[in-house]
Amino acid sequence: MAFISLKNVSVSFPIYGAGSASLKKTIAASVTGGRFGKETGVTVVQALSGLNIELKSGDRLGLIGHNGAGKSTLLRTLAGVYEPSSGELTRQGTVASLIDPALGIEMDATGVENIMLRGLVMGMSKKEIDRLTPDICEFSGLGEYVNMPVRTYSTGMMMRLAFSISTSVEADILLMDEWLSVGDAAFTEKAEQRMRDVVSKSGILVLASHSPELIAKECNRVIHLEHGRIVER
Repeated sequence: MAFISLKNVSVSFPIYGAGSASLKKTIAASVTGGRFGKETGVTVVQALSGLNIELKSGDRLGLIGHNGAGKSTLLRTLAGVYEPSSGELTRQGTVASLIDPALGIEMDATGVENIMLRGLVMGMSKKEIDRLTPDICEFSGLGEYVNMPVRTYSTGMMMRLAFSISTSVEADILLMDEWLSVGDAAFTEKAEQRMRDVVSKSGILVLASHSPELIAKECNRVIHLEHGRIVER
């Protein structure tokens, strides 16, 4: 049974070498939307502050807020990329992170080699990757290009490969930063159906988006974040 619990979870990042009145601080504030403080002389960005969230199987949670509100930080915290600096995070169930589908793609490696590399980044075992590789190659529609270095691919081909890998696994918890789409017109229809299948099979979906229409369509719960805090549910 999929389950997520955040109890008073906060996430902060130390910024070394950035004075309280420095240009770095000003730029970082505009980018992260976080709040700044001082800890033993080190500037600290408070990216998430005191979040309390509980999700169970069947929940489709939409995250909304301006750029830097904390949506991506929350997704990465749920994925285990960031550890809470305080509070308690409990997560039950397998996790698929579609936050950055191109993460782990190595330009000098072949498509097949990248399936292995990206699969390992996603937490799959070598045995599982070997089992899924033929289906991933077929779905990508890249033909013999799967045995060529990715640096020889067009942007559309690379995205097809990344999408095919990222959506190849079923998971109890699905984390997404915007709805995945692939610009290749010939690939769009089956890619959309693939996304629908992945979402429908997940126990919990957490989707960050700037589209109110998408959130309303896909989610049964919504959280509005500002400066790393929940301001509306």
